[in-house]
Amino acid sequence: MAQPIATWLARRFGADIVWLPFDLHPEYPTEGLPRAQLVARYGEGMTERMQATFAARGLDYNPNPEVVPNTMKALRLTELARELGLHEETHDRLMEAYWAEAQDLGDSDVLRALAAQLGLPLDEVEAVLAGDRYRERIVESTRQAASIGANAVPAFLIDRRLLVLGAQPESVFEQAYAQLAGD
Repeated sequence: MAQPIATWLARRFGADIVWLPFDLHPEYPTEGLPRAQLVARYGEGMTERMQATFAARGLDYNPNPEVVPNTMKALRLTELARELGLHEETHDRLMEAYWAEAQDLGDSDVLRALAAQLGLPLDEVEAVLAGDRYRERIVESTRQAASIGANAVPAFLIDRRLLVLGAQPESVFEQAYAQLAGD
C-alpha cells in the first residue's frame, strides 16, 4: 500500500499534520444514509471513479455497500483518543476500517471493537458513545473549517495561507508548495 498523503507531506516538505474534526455531513441521520441515495445523487459510476482515484494512490476503496455513516460518534471517539495521546493511530485505524474494511463507523458496536483494538479505556469509550462528550468541540472545529472554505475531506491548510481540498495527487501539493515559495 502506498504511503498516506499526510506521511508523504511530512517527509517531502516537513509538514506538521494535525487532523482536526470535521463533520462533513451533519445532516445525515444518526443511523446513516443508504448508499443507494448517494449513488442516485452522484451517478452509477461514482464507485468506479472513487476506486480509480484511490487505486492511483495505492489505497483501498471498499466502503460499506449498504450505508454511508453519520460519523459524529467516530469523530467524538477520535477526540477522546486525542486527549489520551492516541489520536494518530485511532484516526488511521478508523480510516482503514471504513475505506478498506467496509465497517460502519456510525455503529457503536463497531466503534467499541475498534476502540478495544486500540487499547482505549472501555469506560471512557462507553461515556463518549452514550452521550454528547466532545460534540461542541467538533461543531466548533467544523464551523471554523467552513469559515475558511473547507467543504471536503480531507482539507489541508498549508502555511495558514493555501487550502487544498479533497483527495489530491502529490503533484497538486508540489504546485501548492511552489506557489507559496513564490509568494
